[in-house]
Amino acid sequence: MDEQLICRAVEQAVREAGKAVMTLEKAKKLIEKVERKAEEMGVSAIIAVADRAARPVAVHCMDNAYIASFDIALNKAYTSAALKMSTKKLSGLSGPGQPLYGIQHTNEGKIVIFGGGEVLEINGKIAGALGVSGGTLEQDTFLAAYGKEVFGQIV
Repeated sequence: MDEQLICRAVEQAVREAGKAVMTLEKAKKLIEKVERKAEEMGVSAIIAVADRAARPVAVHCMDNAYIASFDIALNKAYTSAALKMSTKKLSGLSGPGQPLYGIQHTNEGKIVIFGGGEVLEINGKIAGALGVSGGTLEQDTFLAAYGKEVFGQIV
């Protein structure tokens, strides 16, 4: 087997994997954009960004945000990264009679089954997730979707 060919393939795989990594720099840029949009909407939110393994990379608390929103935002990011879907989508799958009914009682209660969490992708690969809490359900869901949209401009 050609060693140079193997080395080039490994180097290429490492380069590609590195592109889909959530960094603190990317998280901070995303948080800044989501915060600006939340301010425009009059929402005091907590914005959490997790990596693809659902570990927190950054959490930002706007002035006057609800204390409870801290854990909720973190858990929305955790849920989206862990289940590879938005919390809005999960809400439709977790109601009575649905295939994931009761899932919110798993993972030490960290699964959130209402909107405000979104998966973040780079070139079609999951890099992490965003969780937003502090406004109404509609506001949180909108801000998270907005964050997902603008994340593509950041990377």
